[in-house]
Amino acid sequence: SVVKKGVDQAGKDMGVTVTYQAPDKFDMVAMSQLIDAAVATKPDGLVVSIPDANALSPSIKKAIAAGIPVISINSGSDVAKQLGVLVHVGQTEYEAGLGGGEKMAAAGVKYALCVNQEVGNAGLDARCKGFTDAMTKAGAKVEVLAVDLANPTDSQQRIQAALQSKPDVDGVLTLGPTGATPALAALKAGNMLSKIKLATFDLSPDVLQAINSGDMLFAIDQQQYLQGYLPIVLLTLYKTNLNTIANDVLMTGPGFVTKDTASRVIDLSKAGTR
Repeated sequence: SVVKKGVDQAGKDMGVTVTYQAPDKFDMVAMSQLIDAAVATKPDGLVVSIPDANALSPSIKKAIAAGIPVISINSGSDVAKQLGVLVHVGQTEYEAGLGGGEKMAAAGVKYALCVNQEVGNAGLDARCKGFTDAMTKAGAKVEVLAVDLANPTDSQQRIQAALQSKPDVDGVLTLGPTGATPALAALKAGNMLSKIKLATFDLSPDVLQAINSGDMLFAIDQQQYLQGYLPIVLLTLYKTNLNTIANDVLMTGPGFVTKDTASRVIDLSKAGTR
């Protein structure tokens, strides 16, 4: 919703028409079909996320072959250039995970779980890998815990069971707010908030309140509003003035929201821009 907010505002500011579409769940077949359908309408530009390059590359290549300029956002920084995408806007997921691992290790965590809700999603897998590498370098240990967030209750139970079976775990990183909510519930249910440090990628009202109250250490913020806004500006300038960007725009993250900044970001979140 924050990405869409940025897209919509950029459309207004640039005076262009933008249609925002997304599958209801993590479904690469549905996503490739959405891209194909968009290409068939012959738009002046296309913005895509690339969570699975193998599944989406054929559709993206068709768009480029049809003469449609493509910008990728969020996932896909590692494959954008080879696909012929104009530019990628976002954060590099591995480096974001690396930063999260460094920050959690600095907080004294020695054994962490990386809770992955979509194993196979290249972006999420890279987040866990970066986190693991940073923690390992600091002498800490990480295990990946797969959960299915289609069932939040089951996810909470899986996290609780993992924590009960691994009493040495003193840190949990989730890869998005929908993973953070059951993780926070699991820690509260087991009275483990004082023992286990929790952090997450991305923001939600629950995440921001948890950080503000001290129940969560930090959130890694990739500033999705910019990921929605900037591509519309760049495509408009490319179409009207043939402006191009020499390098990927990897400036939207990672940023960190901590207890020091949470209250201000809460106000911005209510406006739908964070």
